[in-house]
Amino acid sequence: MSTADFSQPLKFAYWVPNVSGGLVVSTIEQRTGWDFEYNRKLARIAEDAGFEYALSQTRYSASYGADKQHEATAFSLALLAATEKLKVIAAVHPGMWHPGVLAKFIITADVISNGRAAVNIVSGWLKSEFTGFGLPWLEHDERYVRTEEFIRVLRGLWTQEHYSQAGKYYNITDFTLSPAPVGVPGRVHPEIFFGGNSTAAQATAGRVADWYFSNGKDLEGFRENIAGVRTSAAAAGRHPRFGLNGFVIARDSEKEARETLREIVAKAHRPAVEGFRDAVQEAGPSTRDGKGMWADSSFEDLIQYNDGFRTQLIGTPEQIAERIIEYKKLGVNLMLTCYLHFQEEVEAFGRDVLPIVRALEADLADRAGVDFHLPTPSTVKAGL
Repeated sequence: MSTADFSQPLKFAYWVPNVSGGLVVSTIEQRTGWDFEYNRKLARIAEDAGFEYALSQTRYSASYGADKQHEATAFSLALLAATEKLKVIAAVHPGMWHPGVLAKFIITADVISNGRAAVNIVSGWLKSEFTGFGLPWLEHDERYVRTEEFIRVLRGLWTQEHYSQAGKYYNITDFTLSPAPVGVPGRVHPEIFFGGNSTAAQATAGRVADWYFSNGKDLEGFRENIAGVRTSAAAAGRHPRFGLNGFVIARDSEKEARETLREIVAKAHRPAVEGFRDAVQEAGPSTRDGKGMWADSSFEDLIQYNDGFRTQLIGTPEQIAERIIEYKKLGVNLMLTCYLHFQEEVEAFGRDVLPIVRALEADLADRAGVDFHLPTPSTVKAGL
């Protein structure tokens, strides 16, 4: 049964290319830069095109074809300073940050940006980054125990004075952060995003996350992936929202779009993809029930970060818009998108795809007998 809200418009985000190599591990041409000047221009293009969010990647070492990386929180703060409306989500790892330090950093970023800072909590899958830094590497489910405590500390410090929390990994005693995050109507605190496909991840997301990010999935796969989150959230009396990853190939014809996908796959950088596959075995198959991230990903799936081809946002603008609406019917609230040529294709998405999505959303709401509320500057800022 769908719990989709047809009165509210879908939100759109893009992956920030703050690591080198683009968003597919392939030798196909990618007119995408990882430097700040490229990303500053991209962020402004995106907010003008109707995107509400951008997600900065967290990467510390050369992996998966990315031999150069910019740190996510610093990069996100710079993008916030370069834009006026865009909300920027910085990905962070518990275990590499103390939640109190991160809470303070995000408050500062929130004040500077007038309420546009957010975080994506990544429990961690690349063991070598932790061990290389001399940090403890926790087993799969234990990482989510730490993550849940981490998120509870963030929320507590952002919303309460004299906050205390006693846990296995973090102990906070009578602590107040001042100033508090910016008071944005409709937002209790900076938004907390979280992802992970395993049973432990889904349970954690339901209990503490504001948003749950799903790897790329077909329609039935997405339905199955969020079932555990919904069950956990219902038990906790919570209502998280859902984001879905998808790689967009919008072309004049479906044939042209499919040919682009075939070229990406044919030119895959096999050693890098295989290296990534070997590294992420810890994330999926190591779980007790085998349901973790990338547990059933094929070689082709792994060419794109987080299984983006599976969502099948490939074809003409009309086909892509129709596909997006099918996901909305299942409960998707946000589409997290990526592209071969970010500046050109983000602009084209806003021009060619987004108007069709909005028209289809209005029609869907009309058929459901509800009023459709198009985004306005105030609702965009509030994250509503």
